[in-house]
Amino acid sequence: MSVSKSIRFASLNLLNYAAPPFSFYQLHERYNATQWRQKQTFIEDFLIESKADIVAFQEVFSIQSLQTLCKEQGYDYFETVSTPKSDNLYPQVLFNPVVAIASKIPIHDSQALSPCPELLEYLNNQNEFKFNRTPIKCRIELAHLGTVYCYIVHFKSQRVHSMSHMLNIHNQEDPLLNLLQQTVGMMQSQISRSLEASIVYYDALKTQREHNCATMVLGDFNDNIDSPALAFMTQGFHPTRCEPCKEFAQPIVGLSDAFSLSNQYKAGTKKPFSHYYNGHGNVLDYILVSGHFNSLCALGRIKSLDYLSFNAHLNPQQHDEDICYSDHGGVGIEIGF
Repeated sequence: MSVSKSIRFASLNLLNYAAPPFSFYQLHERYNATQWRQKQTFIEDFLIESKADIVAFQEVFSIQSLQTLCKEQGYDYFETVSTPKSDNLYPQVLFNPVVAIASKIPIHDSQALSPCPELLEYLNNQNEFKFNRTPIKCRIELAHLGTVYCYIVHFKSQRVHSMSHMLNIHNQEDPLLNLLQQTVGMMQSQISRSLEASIVYYDALKTQREHNCATMVLGDFNDNIDSPALAFMTQGFHPTRCEPCKEFAQPIVGLSDAFSLSNQYKAGTKKPFSHYYNGHGNVLDYILVSGHFNSLCALGRIKSLDYLSFNAHLNPQQHDEDICYSDHGGVGIEIGF
């Protein structure tokens, strides 16, 4: 049997994927039959267009529906590690969507990522830590790359939790409440997102070193990778500086934004936006990879990397979310061997 000379990875935030009759967050927030058919078609079209072998999903409420859809598109392997929660009074109202991975290649050792207790202590996190959305850590064996550990993530959003209960202020327009939420509240959101990213980053690098293998982090980061909350994930590693690899043949340790290693980046192409807010474009969705995916690195194992964007459905002028599609564009990479 011939071995494929390329492989594709992709990621897409599905925006409240909750099959009728279930609702998301509020009783009136749900799909009618027509909207749901459009949603399903949108995802099918994405899978066909992306031609991805492995896909990461975020904002999944209806796990079985998504698994069935993916199975029909040739993705025989599907994993989640947690389940959404339902409202006590209205069981059809769902909260806490999960992440998922679908693959045409067998998935091994799929598990919920657990934070290292020593790391939490080092980071002075004295409270009981809990991810906003539990990441998946799994292993995939590829003919050309060998073992690859994949992390599917959806980091804490930039949405600020109300501080009204702390101040006993019930008027949400109160100037003091607004000011504190725009400052202290935003900082709390950044801290939470940064802590989640630190745990994933630590585990990915530790896994690289222990198994001398490739790692990849895919998903919705809910922030720019160069932001103060996330910059450490890539700024401490320079994958094009391969002298240590050449001299000592050491295992590769570190992560890079896959776009920075791509043919598109080398050609001077600007990175496509994956999200718009009030007409302003942002990149919130990422695929981070270890140096094994760098064609210029002495210990790299690939010949080329192409960055893929699937954002044609995004309208920069649209302010309201269209649940029939997604408010995020899909991102992907194609690895050539």
